[in-house]
Amino acid sequence: MLALSLLITTLAMAQDTVDIGVIKDQDIKVVQKVMFPKEGRSEIGFHLGWMPFDPFLTTPNLQISFDLHQSETLAFGFVGGSGWGFKNRYFKELESPENLRTPYAFRYVASGLAGAQWSPIYGKMSVRGDRVLHYDGYLTARAGVTLESSVIPAGGVPLAPTLSFGFGTRIFASEKGVLRIEIRDDFLLQHRPRVQSTALKQNVNLQVGWTFMSPVKGS
Repeated sequence: MLALSLLITTLAMAQDTVDIGVIKDQDIKVVQKVMFPKEGRSEIGFHLGWMPFDPFLTTPNLQISFDLHQSETLAFGFVGGSGWGFKNRYFKELESPENLRTPYAFRYVASGLAGAQWSPIYGKMSVRGDRVLHYDGYLTARAGVTLESSVIPAGGVPLAPTLSFGFGTRIFASEKGVLRIEIRDDFLLQHRPRVQSTALKQNVNLQVGWTFMSPVKGS
């Protein structure tokens, strides 16, 4: 009797099943709650930078950034910085008594750039199985000006229009504190008075910084 009862129940449940057909991939969506939202928040940061790819100079610098997040993926902001280019080994070798050749090089002094930031990636990763880090990935496009100074005396201090593109990541340490890593490539249209010509110069800046997020709306 027990077996017969189970069989009848199973058949009844099978009859109540509704066939909805084949579910397509685009109909399946995974909803993930973002633990560290950015929308509606401002972000201010301080970054240490280094320009290692100049053939004649190595340039440590300090950058300050401000971003206003319109959504989880789009932000508008400004970054300004200052630094100084020091002669590298190759430069010193060229201007040594044996060579007596001083390159007409320009060192980074300051810059100001404004633009947009697009963050299409938000993810999580496990660290040693006992801690989960939240991070995002972003692309930047900015425009502004860069001030540089000639290493040669009286070689000029040109102010160059600049286009800048980059990519980076945020690693959220807490609700308010963020570790930020960015690689930025600046393209300068630079007038060089000593030779009366205009040249396109490229500054690649590697930056590591710490940013502070404003409180979440409603918290």
